[in-house]
Amino acid sequence: MNGSEKILKNPINDGWYADPEARIYEGKYVIYATRSLPFDEQKNQVCFTSADLVHWEKHEDIIDMSGFPWATRAIWAPTVIDKDGKYYYIFASGDIHSEETKGGLEIAVSESPIGPFRALTDAPLVNGFHHGAQPIDAHLFKDDDGTVYLLYGGWRHCNIAIMNEEMNGFVPFPDGEVFREITPPDYVEGPCVFKRGKEYYFMWSAGDWAHGTYHVNVARAESLFGDFSNYRTILQTGDCAFANGPGHNGYFYLPEQDRYLIVYHRHQNGVRRGNARFICIDDMPLDENGDVLPIVMTNEWKMSDEKIVTAEGR
Repeated sequence: MNGSEKILKNPINDGWYADPEARIYEGKYVIYATRSLPFDEQKNQVCFTSADLVHWEKHEDIIDMSGFPWATRAIWAPTVIDKDGKYYYIFASGDIHSEETKGGLEIAVSESPIGPFRALTDAPLVNGFHHGAQPIDAHLFKDDDGTVYLLYGGWRHCNIAIMNEEMNGFVPFPDGEVFREITPPDYVEGPCVFKRGKEYYFMWSAGDWAHGTYHVNVARAESLFGDFSNYRTILQTGDCAFANGPGHNGYFYLPEQDRYLIVYHRHQNGVRRGNARFICIDDMPLDENGDVLPIVMTNEWKMSDEKIVTAEGR
């Protein structure tokens, strides 16, 4: 859709999908997602691509699962980062509850942002339980110096680690620690980071993913390691009459407008099943101080080409 204004409709697809990761690759908007099905039926993942944020194409089975013979269920929450001309893809497998079960965070690679993504290692990237964090809900973040960080964790704990150059393992911190805990208050799962100027914005989900209590918090800090205690809730059910339980988000940054869009899943009122989650996109405005303002959930909204963010740019 061309012109100075476009209408974005929510959800972007009528199917049940969750845990979106949003990137802009090769001139297209890409959203990677979990198939929101019973755990034993979650055997692969999908992505959606668009040139205009209005019309979306779905790509099925983007992981070559033959390289992960132990990963047969609970294929969750993808994250992707580009590095040296390749695309590295991390997802959770197995919903593991002990280190005796093989699974956790898996890593794959592709020369295309839509796959197929093939196994990079012959074992899970993260199989253990460090600082009490279940190995799920990964998020890859690339800092200004090119360093790639992995943030992840369920069970109310969030860890961070430094990826090595080969993206098949980790670089220890100076004290020898590999996984460092950075859990903010009210954290449950779904970490997501962006950097604006010299500040890091850390977003995460809290509440219960299957119910209307699910919501998104954000905190700002001068370090990727926190302090994240100055958090606020930016996306929640509130008095919305048509949707509830928004969370587990990614984002798009549109530099030509200095604008952020939040990509998240939510439940639709009237559909009473926990897995009935739908991917949506809404405006994520910032005020003149750079604080993220409360986000309004919509069924559709008009997005103009004008610059709307007045805070200091990136």
